[in-house]
Amino acid sequence: MKEHEIKIFAGTSSAKLASKIADKLGTKLGDRDIISFADGETFVKANCTVRGCKVFVVQSTSKPVNQSLMELLVFIDSLKRASASEIIAVIPYYGYARQDRKASPREPITAKLVADLLTTAGATRVVTMDLHAKQIQGFFDIPVDHMEALPIFAKYFINQGFTPNDTVVVSPDVGGVKRARNLATWLHTPLAIIDKRRPQANVCEVMNIIGNVEGKKAIIIDDIIDTAGTICNAAVALKEAGATEVYACATHPVFSGQAVQRLKDSAFKKIIVTDSIQLKEEQLFDKLSIVSASTMFAETIHRIYNEEPISDLFALPHDIDESNE
Repeated sequence: MKEHEIKIFAGTSSAKLASKIADKLGTKLGDRDIISFADGETFVKANCTVRGCKVFVVQSTSKPVNQSLMELLVFIDSLKRASASEIIAVIPYYGYARQDRKASPREPITAKLVADLLTTAGATRVVTMDLHAKQIQGFFDIPVDHMEALPIFAKYFINQGFTPNDTVVVSPDVGGVKRARNLATWLHTPLAIIDKRRPQANVCEVMNIIGNVEGKKAIIIDDIIDTAGTICNAAVALKEAGATEVYACATHPVFSGQAVQRLKDSAFKKIIVTDSIQLKEEQLFDKLSIVSASTMFAETIHRIYNEEPISDLFALPHDIDESNE
């Protein structure tokens, strides 16, 4: 791969992940200026030529969500005006993905709005990971490559010595059954489901556990840990149902509000997340393990650049880097 033929740039929200991706591709991140003016406006400029190049911009639209999103849009616009041949937005965490439908009258469908903004800005392709709902791919009029963290988590637990006989994968709700079933398939374990009732917003009451967890290590899998209230309640319920140890794995560590303290005080033995969102030092704690998605994104970028298929990345466990950060 020739350095002058591929350009990879990092937004401010994904600088560490982008640097790892570039290292694995044997290249360097493109030099750029990103400036926030006193009035809050954003300025972005690439400091090297991109004319005729396939350009990849790595930027999660994570907290501060609106600022990260606007920075990405401005970056894409600047590259389009600099005559890049293709502009691929690599968005490990796609903010606003949970607003994917109208649950009541007069609500916005912001996931669709963001898709339109990215396309209008000039993105020709999007690479993302574990969207809250896969149908969001249909909101785009450009190609979307939807990556999954399942291979990364599967290899982590296999390397930690989890076996089919002593492990059960748990879905935290009915809506997450498919994701949990897929991980259970990779690990060859049984599946359990937490049946819960949410009497009001941000209040979750665990009602029943469907499946046998007694005497087993229970792995709860979800796409996002936000305030952590629901998943911590689920951990307590699993322990009460006889699980010997409870683990959580989630692709995106949003960690809003009191999430970090709740997880520190929780019944979990370990919480495993990816580096799709760049955490601050004060958000790290002993129970937390971060597995890197850099190899997966690097391989995806390599295949897109060379116009090779990426579907077989999910066929079998493969060499994915899951080293702690």
